[in-house]
Amino acid sequence: MTPIRSLEWIPDQASRLVPGRVRFLDQTRLPAECRYVETRDWRDLAAAIRTLGIRGAPAIGVAAAMGAVLAAQGGPSASGDEVVAAVRHAADALAATRPTAVNLFAALARMRRSAEEHAQEEPGRLLERLAAEMHAIWREDQVMCRAIGEHGVALLQDGQTVLTHCNAGSLATTGIGTALAPIYVAHERGWHIQVLVDETRPLLQGARLTAWELSRAGIAVTLICDNTAAHAMRNGRVQAVLVGADRIARNGDTANKIGTYGLALAARAHAIPFYVCAPSSTFDLSLADGSGIPIEERAAEEITRGFGTPTAPSGIAVYAPAFDVTPAGLITAIVSERGILRPPFDLAAGH
Repeated sequence: MTPIRSLEWIPDQASRLVPGRVRFLDQTRLPAECRYVETRDWRDLAAAIRTLGIRGAPAIGVAAAMGAVLAAQGGPSASGDEVVAAVRHAADALAATRPTAVNLFAALARMRRSAEEHAQEEPGRLLERLAAEMHAIWREDQVMCRAIGEHGVALLQDGQTVLTHCNAGSLATTGIGTALAPIYVAHERGWHIQVLVDETRPLLQGARLTAWELSRAGIAVTLICDNTAAHAMRNGRVQAVLVGADRIARNGDTANKIGTYGLALAARAHAIPFYVCAPSSTFDLSLADGSGIPIEERAAEEITRGFGTPTAPSGIAVYAPAFDVTPAGLITAIVSERGILRPPFDLAAGH
């Protein structure tokens, strides 16, 4: 299976990474239009991350790293210090685009550190070092996806039906995904895995994105409304739940797309295993538990005028968190590129 290339760096010369440009799939247009955008301006990447043209915790981390390189190659180049200043400025702006996914901040920290450690080198050499760091982050994401898939498939069985929420596949990463990675690996092995996909309101990432990429890959997928999930569980239609994560606290509390917490409660009520699939870069060991995870709130119009059509009275008060936190006690296992972690979770203890 060839994963969707949602995001990639395109060098101007085959023999060198820089200079170059970024090519990304504008996910706001899916599934109606598969439109790619190319840019040499980091500001375009910041705008795309903010408006969900580029989305998914691992993908926005890679995109931010690419943005730092665009800033370095497009800014003043009289000295290494000027290149570092350009990277810092872009990194600050990119960090302000989305608050919840820790991958974004981890990638930017690496790019800042690389720039500062080599600030005394001549600008061309410094740019090459930044490009090498970006490429490492990009490559690590792809390797991570494959490893999560290989570990996670051990939790599934041929013939099962699994439920997933939001999008944690190729569109959310630069590889085969996180929560969808075990499904893709099972499919490669010839297993017959059925997938129930929640719409994932209000922006329908399940309906628009996950259903699109799974059907494109030839995997059996059935779309359901968010409020159908518990009913499907009660009627024996779900054998496992797989979700991704945007940030995981040290005790295993997990932030993911709004609605994940409710699914975890329903899964527990029906004795269905609930698995979180995420890279170790999603672990935030600075937070003891999920109470410290910042939760992004989105514009009211995403609920009241979804996709341009009024669906609520004008001026109505709206509460629109983009994420919720699932307590560690509701999680059966966390799957990362390092293996399967089971409760009681202590992510600081060598995982």
